[in-house]
Amino acid sequence: AAPGSRSYTGGGDEAVKLFNSLQQLESERDPVPLMQGVLQTCLDLPPLVDEIYCQLVKQTTEPPAPGGQGDLHYWQLLTCMSCTFLPSLPILRFLRFHLDRRVLAELPGASGGQGACRVGGAPSGQCCCDPPGASCRGGGRFPASEMAKYASFIREALGKTKGRECVPSLEEILGGVRRQEMICTVHCPGAPGGGVAISSHTTAEESPSVAFVSPQVAQELVSRLGLSQSPNLFALYEQSRRREQPVGSATLLADVLTRFE
Repeated sequence: AAPGSRSYTGGGDEAVKLFNSLQQLESERDPVPLMQGVLQTCLDLPPLVDEIYCQLVKQTTEPPAPGGQGDLHYWQLLTCMSCTFLPSLPILRFLRFHLDRRVLAELPGASGGQGACRVGGAPSGQCCCDPPGASCRGGGRFPASEMAKYASFIREALGKTKGRECVPSLEEILGGVRRQEMICTVHCPGAPGGGVAISSHTTAEESPSVAFVSPQVAQELVSRLGLSQSPNLFALYEQSRRREQPVGSATLLADVLTRFE
């Protein structure tokens, strides 16, 4: 259903429906539309956000088939949730503990903590890597499994998420499950459009003379127009058949893109 067009029953009934949707994720070949449905319900019924976070933590703790399709889909939905909603503070603390435990479980000798360093130069039983455990398995500072990579990504996303006006688009969800940015095309008058990489957290930030995606992108786009020395203020505009309006400096560009879906 389109955003805002759904009708809902009581919160308890909706929680049961969401739980059934999570169970369906395990066998869904294309989970993206189902994920968008879960995110839409959470956007329309904010009290259910904590419930879904708790359910996803439960489903990603000691799953029956670690690394299987069901486990992967739960981590992917948890990734999309983290880019869209912040849970309450108690649930946020619990979630961060869950994520840290998942990443630490991949360190050598891990049973909830770091193991001995396998790189020469460290005293026995200690780790000389920075951060601890970074190079112990020869894989750099990044964790080895997909699930641990999702956990690291989610941990970082939670520090940037502020809330959304619109449910993430299918393109944004697809980028989220791949842990990749989206490409947004910005059309400039008198110049060819250019692709700009954005994430779920990118806003139309404002500088003293330019309001664009970021200072770096602003400089590039203004340079294309030959207006680097102009004292004027430049802004992103949202333009469609139904509306044409400037994009506010604090507006999430992902919300703008959803309205074009």
